[in-house]
Amino acid sequence: MIRALARGGADVIFPPVCVHCRGLVESDGAERGRRGHFRHLCRSCAGQLEFVRAPHCSTCGHPFYGVVEGERQCVKCEGLEPAFNEGRTAVLFKGPARTLVIELKYHRGLHVIEDMAEIFRHAPVLLKRARGSRLVPVPLHARKARERGYNQAALLAAALAEVAGGGTRVEPLLRRVVDTETQTAFDRRTRMANLKNAFALAPGAAINPSLHYILVDDVFTTGSTLNSCARTLRRAGALRLDVVTFGHG
Repeated sequence: MIRALARGGADVIFPPVCVHCRGLVESDGAERGRRGHFRHLCRSCAGQLEFVRAPHCSTCGHPFYGVVEGERQCVKCEGLEPAFNEGRTAVLFKGPARTLVIELKYHRGLHVIEDMAEIFRHAPVLLKRARGSRLVPVPLHARKARERGYNQAALLAAALAEVAGGGTRVEPLLRRVVDTETQTAFDRRTRMANLKNAFALAPGAAINPSLHYILVDDVFTTGSTLNSCARTLRRAGALRLDVVTFGHG
């Protein structure tokens, strides 16, 4: 309660600014702190978030539009050969959602994690799948972790675990052993080649085949990084293995 009062007072003196449009984030006292309220997105920008609902691709979570019959894998996932079972994503990686990821990932905007957690709260199907599982964040190479100071996937996994509840836990079971260059500009084939043998189990990590493991990352693009991680966990004995991302790009 004391923290909430202090935060409310700070918002009056220094009103929070929307990370997307740079306008003021307005809220009254009754609304502040209530679920559904974003602290770093204004109402207009929050209304632009595109939450993913069914039907969607069973592999990456990208939504289908219109009536869906037969195959439940989208054209973007053709040729992926996923080592995991299913994938879920909370929002499409565009507009305000993209800004939140960029703010967190490249501008040390740790404060936006609370809004990203709020977005997870708006994804009940995703939360149901995550609840009670072991969340495995996609790791950064040690060099990149030193430069950035944190792993955004680990922060998102922690936020998801808190929102999901039900015994959901974060377990950093993987390490990145190959310091690959950024994969943003490459197609899936090139990414897969670059990421071959890029991940390994973390020292002392152990896999329990009876547990449900979920790989967590910020954005699903081609799925190459997540699939490389999934293969490592599969080889170690993970049988129930899924993927969750904050956004889909």
